[in-house]
Amino acid sequence: MSGQTFRAAAIQMRSGMDPQSNIRDLRDGVKEAAGRGADYVQTPEMTGALVRDRAGLCAILKDEADDPVVAAASDLAHEYGIHLHIGSTAVAAAGGKAANRAYLFDPSGSLVAHYDKIHMFDVDLDNGESWRESTTYEPGNRAVLAQLPFADLGFGICYDVRFPELFQTLALSGADLLTVPAAFTRQTGQAHWHTLLRARAIENGAFIVAAAQGGQHEDGRETFGHSLMVDPWGRIIAEADHDEPAVITAEIDRSLSRSARGKVPNLKNRRDFGLTLSGAAVKAEVSV
Repeated sequence: MSGQTFRAAAIQMRSGMDPQSNIRDLRDGVKEAAGRGADYVQTPEMTGALVRDRAGLCAILKDEADDPVVAAASDLAHEYGIHLHIGSTAVAAAGGKAANRAYLFDPSGSLVAHYDKIHMFDVDLDNGESWRESTTYEPGNRAVLAQLPFADLGFGICYDVRFPELFQTLALSGADLLTVPAAFTRQTGQAHWHTLLRARAIENGAFIVAAAQGGQHEDGRETFGHSLMVDPWGRIIAEADHDEPAVITAEIDRSLSRSARGKVPNLKNRRDFGLTLSGAAVKAEVSV
Protein backbone atom coordinates (compact mmCIF):
# COMPACT_ATOMS: atom_id res chain seq x y z
CA MET A 1 0.00 0.00 0.00
CA SER A 2 1.38 3.39 -0.96
CA GLY A 3 -0.25 6.79 -1.40
CA GLN A 4 -3.48 6.44 -3.35
CA THR A 5 -3.23 2.70 -4.04
CA PHE A 6 -3.87 -0.47 -2.08
CA ARG A 7 -4.46 -4.15 -2.78
CA ALA A 8 -7.96 -5.45 -2.10
CA ALA A 9 -9.00 -9.08 -1.75
CA ALA A 10 -12.41 -10.73 -1.77
CA ILE A 11 -12.84 -14.21 -0.31
CA GLN A 12 -15.52 -16.35 -1.94
CA MET A 13 -16.92 -18.88 0.53
CA ARG A 14 -19.45 -21.68 0.82
CA SER A 15 -20.44 -21.24 4.44
CA GLY A 16 -22.23 -24.09 6.16
CA MET A 17 -24.20 -24.30 9.37
CA ASP A 18 -21.27 -24.77 11.79
CA PRO A 19 -19.52 -21.49 12.71
CA GLN A 20 -16.30 -23.26 13.76
CA SER A 21 -15.97 -24.92 10.35
CA ASN A 22 -16.61 -21.59 8.66
CA ILE A 23 -13.99 -19.92 10.85
CA ARG A 24 -11.44 -22.46 9.62
CA ASP A 25 -12.33 -21.55 6.03
CA LEU A 26 -12.13 -17.88 6.95
CA ARG A 27 -8.63 -18.34 8.35
CA ASP A 28 -7.49 -20.15 5.20
CA GLY A 29 -8.90 -17.42 2.98
CA VAL A 30 -7.37 -14.58 4.98
CA LYS A 31 -3.98 -16.33 5.03
CA GLU A 32 -4.08 -16.67 1.23
CA ALA A 33 -5.22 -13.07 0.71
CA ALA A 34 -2.53 -11.68 3.03
CA GLY A 35 0.07 -13.85 1.33
CA ARG A 36 -0.90 -12.19 -1.95
CA GLY A 37 -0.25 -8.76 -0.49
CA ALA A 38 -3.78 -7.66 0.38
CA ASP A 39 -4.15 -4.58 2.58
CA TYR A 40 -7.96 -4.87 2.72
CA VAL A 41 -9.77 -8.23 2.81
CA GLN A 42 -13.53 -8.71 2.50
CA THR A 43 -15.61 -11.83 3.17
CA PRO A 44 -19.21 -12.55 2.06
CA GLU A 45 -22.54 -11.98 3.72
CA MET A 46 -23.19 -14.56 6.45
CA THR A 47 -19.57 -15.60 6.76
CA GLY A 48 -20.26 -17.17 10.15
CA ALA A 49 -23.12 -19.48 9.16
CA LEU A 50 -25.79 -19.89 6.51
CA VAL A 51 -28.79 -21.37 8.31
CA ARG A 52 -32.14 -20.97 6.59
CA ASP A 53 -34.21 -22.38 9.46
CA ARG A 54 -34.97 -19.71 12.09
CA ALA A 55 -34.87 -22.13 15.00
CA GLY A 56 -31.56 -23.54 13.81
CA LEU A 57 -30.06 -20.07 13.54
CA CYS A 58 -31.31 -19.07 16.99
CA ALA A 59 -29.67 -22.20 18.44
CA ILE A 60 -26.21 -20.96 17.45
CA LEU A 61 -26.80 -17.22 17.80
CA LYS A 62 -24.45 -15.34 20.14
CA ASP A 63 -24.25 -11.83 21.49
CA GLU A 64 -21.65 -9.74 19.70
CA ALA A 65 -19.29 -9.84 22.68
CA ASP A 66 -19.33 -13.66 22.69
CA ASP A 67 -19.49 -14.32 18.96
CA PRO A 68 -16.60 -16.55 17.77
CA VAL A 69 -16.54 -15.08 14.26
CA VAL A 70 -16.15 -11.55 15.59
CA ALA A 71 -13.34 -12.68 17.90
CA ALA A 72 -11.58 -14.64 15.14
CA ALA A 73 -11.80 -11.70 12.74
CA SER A 74 -10.21 -9.33 15.25
CA ASP A 75 -7.38 -11.81 15.82
CA LEU A 76 -6.82 -12.36 12.10
CA ALA A 77 -6.70 -8.63 11.33
CA HIS A 78 -4.02 -8.21 13.99
CA GLU A 79 -2.10 -11.35 13.03
CA TYR A 80 -1.78 -10.37 9.37
CA GLY A 81 -1.71 -6.58 9.81
CA ILE A 82 -4.67 -5.97 7.49
CA HIS A 83 -8.03 -4.27 7.41
CA LEU A 84 -10.46 -7.20 7.61
CA HIS A 85 -14.09 -6.67 6.62
CA ILE A 86 -16.44 -9.47 7.65
CA GLY A 87 -19.16 -8.98 5.04
CA SER A 88 -21.67 -9.97 7.67
CA THR A 89 -22.46 -12.51 10.32
CA ALA A 90 -25.60 -13.04 12.39
CA VAL A 91 -25.49 -11.81 15.98
CA ALA A 92 -28.19 -11.53 18.62
CA ALA A 93 -30.30 -8.36 18.52
CA ALA A 94 -33.11 -6.92 20.61
CA GLY A 95 -36.57 -8.49 20.57
CA GLY A 96 -35.43 -12.03 19.97
CA LYS A 97 -34.25 -11.33 16.42
CA ALA A 98 -30.80 -11.34 14.84
CA ALA A 99 -28.82 -8.55 13.23
CA ASN A 100 -27.22 -9.19 9.83
CA ARG A 101 -24.11 -7.25 10.77
CA ALA A 102 -20.90 -6.32 8.96
CA TYR A 103 -17.67 -5.70 10.88
CA LEU A 104 -14.49 -3.88 9.87
CA PHE A 105 -11.29 -4.36 11.90
CA ASP A 106 -8.01 -2.46 11.53
CA PRO A 107 -4.49 -3.97 11.59
CA SER A 108 -4.37 -3.73 15.39
CA GLY A 109 -7.50 -5.88 15.61
CA SER A 110 -9.62 -2.95 16.80
CA LEU A 111 -13.16 -2.50 15.54
CA VAL A 112 -13.39 0.43 13.10
CA ALA A 113 -17.10 0.24 12.27
CA HIS A 114 -20.09 -2.04 12.00
CA TYR A 115 -23.17 -1.89 9.80
CA ASP A 116 -26.54 -3.64 10.00
CA LYS A 117 -28.16 -4.58 6.70
CA ILE A 118 -30.99 -2.12 6.05
CA HIS A 119 -33.09 -3.82 3.36
CA MET A 120 -34.70 -7.19 4.05
CA PHE A 121 -35.04 -9.77 1.26
CA ASP A 122 -38.76 -10.63 1.50
CA VAL A 123 -39.69 -12.23 -1.80
CA ASP A 124 -41.31 -15.16 -3.60
CA LEU A 125 -39.27 -16.23 -6.63
CA ASP A 126 -40.81 -17.90 -9.64
CA ASN A 127 -38.73 -21.05 -9.11
CA GLY A 128 -40.58 -21.74 -5.86
CA GLU A 129 -38.04 -20.18 -3.49
CA SER A 130 -39.51 -17.99 -0.77
CA TRP A 131 -37.51 -15.72 1.56
CA ARG A 132 -38.67 -13.67 4.54
CA GLU A 133 -35.58 -12.14 6.11
CA SER A 134 -37.70 -9.74 8.15
CA THR A 135 -39.08 -12.60 10.26
CA THR A 136 -35.56 -13.39 11.52
CA TYR A 137 -33.55 -10.19 11.22
CA GLU A 138 -33.97 -6.72 12.66
CA PRO A 139 -33.14 -4.26 9.86
CA GLY A 140 -30.63 -1.50 10.32
CA ASN A 141 -31.61 2.14 9.94
CA ARG A 142 -28.32 3.98 9.33
CA ALA A 143 -25.86 4.20 6.46
CA VAL A 144 -22.24 3.82 7.58
CA LEU A 145 -19.08 5.37 6.14
CA ALA A 146 -15.61 4.40 7.42
CA GLN A 147 -12.68 6.70 6.66
CA LEU A 148 -9.65 4.45 6.21
CA PRO A 149 -6.04 5.42 5.38
CA PHE A 150 -6.49 4.25 1.80
CA ALA A 151 -10.20 4.80 1.03
CA ASP A 152 -13.51 6.10 2.32
CA LEU A 153 -15.54 2.91 2.57
CA GLY A 154 -19.32 2.74 2.32
CA PHE A 155 -21.14 -0.32 3.60
CA GLY A 156 -23.87 -2.32 1.89
CA ILE A 157 -24.94 -5.96 2.15
CA CYS A 158 -26.46 -8.09 -0.64
CA TYR A 159 -30.09 -6.95 -1.25
CA ASP A 160 -29.04 -3.37 -0.40
CA VAL A 161 -27.54 -3.22 -3.91
CA ARG A 162 -31.05 -2.85 -5.36
CA PHE A 163 -31.53 0.46 -3.53
CA PRO A 164 -29.32 3.01 -5.32
CA GLU A 165 -30.23 5.81 -2.92
CA LEU A 166 -28.16 4.14 -0.18
CA PHE A 167 -25.04 4.12 -2.33
CA GLN A 168 -25.66 7.64 -3.61
CA THR A 169 -25.90 8.83 0.00
CA LEU A 170 -22.55 7.19 0.73
CA ALA A 171 -20.91 8.60 -2.41
CA LEU A 172 -22.19 12.11 -1.67
CA SER A 173 -20.62 11.74 1.79
CA GLY A 174 -17.25 10.93 0.22
CA ALA A 175 -17.20 7.15 -0.28
CA ASP A 176 -14.88 6.09 -3.11
CA LEU A 177 -15.07 2.40 -2.19
CA LEU A 178 -18.54 0.81 -2.00
CA THR A 179 -18.92 -2.70 -0.60
CA VAL A 180 -21.57 -5.32 -1.37
CA PRO A 181 -20.72 -8.65 0.32
CA ALA A 182 -23.52 -11.02 -0.63
CA ALA A 183 -25.22 -14.38 -0.66
CA PHE A 184 -27.17 -13.85 -3.90
CA THR A 185 -29.44 -16.72 -4.94
CA ARG A 186 -28.39 -18.41 -8.16
CA GLN A 187 -31.54 -17.28 -9.98
CA THR A 188 -31.27 -13.59 -9.13
CA GLY A 189 -27.49 -13.67 -9.46
CA GLN A 190 -27.59 -15.01 -13.00
CA ALA A 191 -30.09 -12.32 -13.97
CA HIS A 192 -28.80 -9.22 -12.21
CA TRP A 193 -25.54 -9.55 -10.21
CA HIS A 194 -23.08 -8.13 -12.73
CA THR A 195 -25.46 -5.44 -14.00
CA LEU A 196 -26.35 -4.12 -10.55
CA LEU A 197 -22.76 -3.94 -9.33
CA ARG A 198 -21.49 -2.24 -12.46
CA ALA A 199 -24.40 0.23 -12.34
CA ARG A 200 -23.68 1.19 -8.71
CA ALA A 201 -20.00 1.72 -9.61
CA ILE A 202 -20.76 3.84 -12.68
CA GLU A 203 -23.46 6.06 -11.21
CA ASN A 204 -21.35 6.82 -8.12
CA GLY A 205 -17.90 6.96 -9.71
CA ALA A 206 -16.66 4.52 -7.08
CA PHE A 207 -14.93 1.17 -6.79
CA ILE A 208 -17.08 -1.82 -5.83
CA VAL A 209 -15.80 -4.85 -3.91
CA ALA A 210 -18.34 -7.66 -3.58
CA ALA A 211 -17.29 -10.93 -1.94
CA ALA A 212 -19.90 -13.64 -2.49
CA GLN A 213 -21.13 -16.96 -1.22
CA GLY A 214 -21.17 -19.62 -3.91
CA GLY A 215 -22.53 -23.10 -4.59
CA GLN A 216 -24.81 -25.61 -2.88
CA HIS A 217 -24.95 -24.97 0.85
CA GLU A 218 -25.56 -27.30 3.77
CA ASP A 219 -28.92 -25.65 4.55
CA GLY A 220 -30.19 -26.35 1.02
CA ARG A 221 -29.81 -22.96 -0.59
CA GLU A 222 -27.78 -22.35 -3.74
CA THR A 223 -25.84 -19.13 -4.21
CA PHE A 224 -24.36 -17.59 -7.33
CA GLY A 225 -20.72 -16.90 -6.44
CA HIS A 226 -18.91 -14.69 -8.97
CA SER A 227 -17.21 -12.40 -6.44
CA LEU A 228 -16.46 -9.15 -8.25
CA MET A 229 -14.42 -5.99 -8.15
CA VAL A 230 -15.47 -3.13 -10.42
CA ASP A 231 -13.68 0.16 -11.09
CA PRO A 232 -15.41 3.59 -11.18
CA TRP A 233 -15.81 3.39 -14.96
CA GLY A 234 -17.77 0.13 -14.63
CA ARG A 235 -14.95 -2.18 -15.74
CA ILE A 236 -14.59 -5.53 -13.99
CA ILE A 237 -11.05 -5.67 -12.60
CA ALA A 238 -11.29 -9.02 -10.81
CA GLU A 239 -13.81 -11.87 -10.78
CA ALA A 240 -14.15 -15.40 -9.48
CA ASP A 241 -15.89 -16.66 -12.61
CA HIS A 242 -17.56 -19.62 -10.86
CA ASP A 243 -19.20 -20.60 -7.54
CA GLU A 244 -16.30 -22.44 -5.90
CA PRO A 245 -14.37 -21.09 -2.88
CA ALA A 246 -11.68 -18.69 -4.09
CA VAL A 247 -9.69 -15.55 -3.37
CA ILE A 248 -9.49 -12.70 -5.87
CA THR A 249 -7.28 -9.63 -5.62
CA ALA A 250 -6.82 -6.35 -7.46
CA GLU A 251 -4.86 -3.13 -7.12
CA ILE A 252 -7.13 -0.16 -6.38
CA ASP A 253 -6.12 3.44 -7.11
CA ARG A 254 -8.60 5.78 -5.45
CA SER A 255 -7.55 8.65 -7.73
CA LEU A 256 -9.57 6.90 -10.46
CA SER A 257 -12.70 7.72 -8.50
CA ARG A 258 -11.95 11.44 -8.62
CA SER A 259 -11.15 11.14 -12.31
CA ALA A 260 -14.43 9.35 -13.12
CA ARG A 261 -16.46 11.88 -11.14
CA GLY A 262 -14.73 14.68 -13.02
CA LYS A 263 -15.59 13.17 -16.40
CA VAL A 264 -19.22 12.39 -15.46
CA PRO A 265 -20.15 14.83 -12.65
CA ASN A 266 -23.65 13.48 -12.05
CA LEU A 267 -23.26 13.57 -8.26
CA LYS A 268 -22.40 17.28 -8.43
CA ASN A 269 -25.09 18.02 -11.03
CA ARG A 270 -27.98 16.34 -9.20
CA ARG A 271 -30.96 18.54 -8.28
CA ASP A 272 -33.99 18.16 -6.06
CA PHE A 273 -37.27 18.11 -7.93
CA GLY A 274 -41.00 17.84 -7.47
CA LEU A 275 -43.52 15.57 -9.11
CA THR A 276 -46.58 16.46 -11.16
CA LEU A 277 -49.29 13.81 -11.20
CA SER A 278 -52.58 14.18 -13.12
CA GLY A 279 -52.07 17.91 -13.30
CA ALA A 280 -51.61 18.34 -9.54
CA ALA A 281 -48.29 19.29 -8.00
CA VAL A 282 -47.32 16.93 -5.18
CA LYS A 283 -44.19 16.67 -3.10
CA ALA A 284 -41.75 13.97 -4.21
CA GLU A 285 -40.10 12.00 -1.43
CA VAL A 286 -36.37 12.55 -1.75
CA SER A 287 -34.18 10.49 0.55
CA VAL A 288 -30.81 11.94 -0.46
